[in-house]
Amino acid sequence: MKNKTKVGLFGIGLDTYWPQFEGLLEKLKAYQDQIKHRIEEYGVEVVDAGMIDKPEKSHEAADLLKSQDVEIIFLYVSTYALSSTVLPVAQKVKVPVIILNLQPVQQLDYNAFNQLGDPGKMTGVWLEHCQACSVPEIASVFNRSGIKYDFVTGFLEDKQAWTEIENWTDAARVAASLRNSRLGILGHYYGGMLDVYTDLTRQSATFGTHFEILEMCELKKYRDQVTADEMQAKIGEFNAAFNVTPECDQKEIERAARTSIALDKLVQNHKLGTLAYYYEGEPGNEYEDIITSVIAGNTLLTGKNIPVAGEYEVKNAQAMKIMDEFGAGGSFSEFYLMDFRDDVVYLGHDGPAHFAIAEGEVNLVPLSVYHGKPGKGLSIQMTVKHGPVTLLSVVEGKDTVFLLVAQGESVEGPTLQIGNTNSRYKFPISAKTFINQWSKQGPAHHCAIGVGHIAEKIEKLGQILNINVVNIC
Repeated sequence: MKNKTKVGLFGIGLDTYWPQFEGLLEKLKAYQDQIKHRIEEYGVEVVDAGMIDKPEKSHEAADLLKSQDVEIIFLYVSTYALSSTVLPVAQKVKVPVIILNLQPVQQLDYNAFNQLGDPGKMTGVWLEHCQACSVPEIASVFNRSGIKYDFVTGFLEDKQAWTEIENWTDAARVAASLRNSRLGILGHYYGGMLDVYTDLTRQSATFGTHFEILEMCELKKYRDQVTADEMQAKIGEFNAAFNVTPECDQKEIERAARTSIALDKLVQNHKLGTLAYYYEGEPGNEYEDIITSVIAGNTLLTGKNIPVAGEYEVKNAQAMKIMDEFGAGGSFSEFYLMDFRDDVVYLGHDGPAHFAIAEGEVNLVPLSVYHGKPGKGLSIQMTVKHGPVTLLSVVEGKDTVFLLVAQGESVEGPTLQIGNTNSRYKFPISAKTFINQWSKQGPAHHCAIGVGHIAEKIEKLGQILNINVVNIC
């Protein structure tokens, strides 16, 4: 079982107020406790540093949050507070700060307020609702100090505000997952695909991912050790996950099953969370026999939260991992063709696919030739689930790594029955504008496609990772 991602929380107030306004502190603490329990519902562990109401307490809070290695900090502005209570925490912990500007209610009951009669009581109630007062002060100090932050503004029962908070917790969880992930790379680049070549050091520096260099001979060793019982179980798994079409030769099914078992063992032995691969080998070589039978097994791994990218596309394996950690899937894709009459773009690939996000059946079919690759074997034919989708590419630019994202729809219509995954995608902008704007950013020709619109979550992940996110549409 994975450890829960830790996020920090602390409230700020002003100790001068507490003896002046009876019950104010207790109410503000109750709101903070309410916020804590609500955030915990998103599956993270909340490290609550309490209410900081004077500068001396900020150092204690900073020590606690730093010792707990939180991914982000939620700063609850409970009432007006001095920015000097905030800066030491942000400076020491050095993670993004999400400023929660959350009033207790959507609208103050002005009639009831004005009928209180006692200016002292009225001031106490006002201070209970004056969260916005400190927001510009905190921003001013953070801007001048170079501290990363963002706002969530609303009220305690504001659905939109809580969606933003949930998105932040999801992004924090994905950032932690990437940092703790192991990405295996097997084989070598597809010769001449200059866009696919990448700097592994830069990838590690950006995402914190560990790269494990794998050998084909290890995969062959596991494949040679496969037992009859393992074969029977794997073929059963194929039949459960895929529609194994009658055209599939039994020898090809067994060949793919044997390789799938070996891939499982390779992943398990190296504790991989992601895999990128490509190989060719001389005709008739045993390694060629392996590499031409990987699609079914790699598709199973991808659908079981271990994304696999072909053509040694490390950057796209990262993109697939991000999408999968967000729960969106993340299928290996490239541009297939454009339909200018229907204003849609086709994307797909010969595998591996993310079978968990398929529209209808996932067909295991034979291919007499792998286009641009050696040999023949089994492939996956499916369409991504109709409805909202997000495209993601990890782009290695001239100087930096950044995320490229677009939101659209997987739509009904004819697809190419060529033994590949492929789907029709429509975007809020025209197909012409989309392909031009997407390509202009310089991504590799692959991307990861997931279900749902999650660009906002990806943008928050970018803020946590301190990398740019370019949103096309």
